[in-house]
Amino acid sequence: MIELLNELNTSIKELINKWHLFLNSECVSACGIFVELKIDPKNWFLNPKEDIRSSYFLEYVATEFDIQGLELDWTCVAWDADFRFLNQDWDYFRFIGKNWQKIRDIDNKLYLKNTYRVLLTRARQGVIIFIPNGDENDYTRKPSFYDETYEYLKEIGLKEIV
Repeated sequence: MIELLNELNTSIKELINKWHLFLNSECVSACGIFVELKIDPKNWFLNPKEDIRSSYFLEYVATEFDIQGLELDWTCVAWDADFRFLNQDWDYFRFIGKNWQKIRDIDNKLYLKNTYRVLLTRARQGVIIFIPNGDENDYTRKPSFYDETYEYLKEIGLKEIV
């Protein structure tokens, strides 16, 4: 996990500045993050920390559609392999069927980039970024899908939380 301390590089700085919540992606379910479950916004945002349906419990994931236009004190983003830092630049993927496929259409790339912008601009005080380790035995979650992004975020000043 990484805690945001600084802004990111020029192209991604515009996306990030203060950051996040949870990501709409398929492969983080192996880490116990199930995006398919829908939240009840009233319960998720307003219920007290004693209520399992509230955001305090981290049992339910909010997507960019659930949190657009809202601000929270602290947030956490699960950064999946759809938006990867590869070869000194950002690369865009979509999980279709049983494989990751490169996004080539400029509008679809901008949509994905905007998804991260929404997720990364919800926090007022701070954000935790969760990047999975990946699994060599799972071709959909290879460590190489995550490693460069993780290393890049550390390189630009994000603090690793062990």
